[in-house]
Amino acid sequence: MSRLILFNMMTLDGYFEDVNRDISWHNVDGAFNEFAAEQLNSASLLVFGRITYQLMAGYWPTPDAVNDDPVIAGLMNSIPKVVFSRSLSKPGWNNTRLSGEDPVKECMRLKETNEKDIFIFGSADLADLLRDKGIIDEFRIMVSPVLLGNGNPLFKLSGKRLDLKLIKSMTFSSGNVLLCYEPLRK
Repeated sequence: MSRLILFNMMTLDGYFEDVNRDISWHNVDGAFNEFAAEQLNSASLLVFGRITYQLMAGYWPTPDAVNDDPVIAGLMNSIPKVVFSRSLSKPGWNNTRLSGEDPVKECMRLKETNEKDIFIFGSADLADLLRDKGIIDEFRIMVSPVLLGNGNPLFKLSGKRLDLKLIKSMTFSSGNVLLCYEPLRK
């Protein structure tokens, strides 16, 4: 059985993107790319909500992505992907399956049928749903040294408390800090 891991970059004030979906503040360097490649090499599957999927599919298959980050682009383009959407008619990015199923039930099934880790990148609304249902096994949050002052919060207010246990942390020379947590299940 695999684990479902949420990975996202976040500003110090809690945003994963600005109000216009801009992520140019992402603090990416060689050390981050090494971490990203290691993480992607442990993945059997990537799951996305529609919006993040469309943004990723609009970048990773492009010549710019392949030139800028050939290792990461190769992994992102080759790893199987599932996008949860009721409005997309076809995926358009190689190795992608479109799912209109209930994301909670589908992710539970995917965890049972995959051996390596399953990652959610971005996809804050999908992540909130899966968090509230107790499906996420690990939260990996990369905090970037920036304050946006406004934007879209990584975690929406759900009214549900979730206690977490820190299992790993790592600092990068860029100022990024990776925080890895497991939920404390009662």
